[in-house]
Amino acid sequence: MGAAEDRIELRPGDPEAEARMRALSSPFRLRILRLCAFESRTNKELADLLHVNPGTMLHHVRTLVNTGYLAAEPERSGAQGSREVPYRATGLSWRTSMPGGSYTLVETFLQQIEGLADDALDTTWLGLKLDQRHREELEQRLADLVNEFKDRGPDPDGDTYSLFIAFHPDHNPPGPGAAPAAGGAEA
Repeated sequence: MGAAEDRIELRPGDPEAEARMRALSSPFRLRILRLCAFESRTNKELADLLHVNPGTMLHHVRTLVNTGYLAAEPERSGAQGSREVPYRATGLSWRTSMPGGSYTLVETFLQQIEGLADDALDTTWLGLKLDQRHREELEQRLADLVNEFKDRGPDPDGDTYSLFIAFHPDHNPPGPGAAPAAGGAEA
């Protein structure tokens, strides 16, 4: 949900765009980006958090670094003097739009909420009937609100949260003799 002029459109046929589309086509890599959004993490830290071996993680981290979605930060000393390279998300994925990416985001969302307690997830599902002008207004207001909070940057003493918004046509044809609906209706 970025401003249209800031969006990076990935189109098939361009080798760089195709590499970026492949990088963002993995829910696993999107979860890596989320984990590196607010603090730098090493390959080993990421592997531990996502319960995979460091070799598997290294492949995914390199894919994200090579496409500009993750950036290496200066090396640091780890346990027993080992050399560690922390990585941080660049924010490029926020501005990237790619064909077919919505299903990957849904799958990533489902992985992220797996195992959450019922009271840790607050969801709303609302049916709306909007004309083109009101649909565009809603999309713009949502984009403005989300971008306002993103642009503020993280609160130093804040907790981390995820926000997932899906806006889609609803296959809900009117019944015979139905009167035009006004406003929205909760499902």
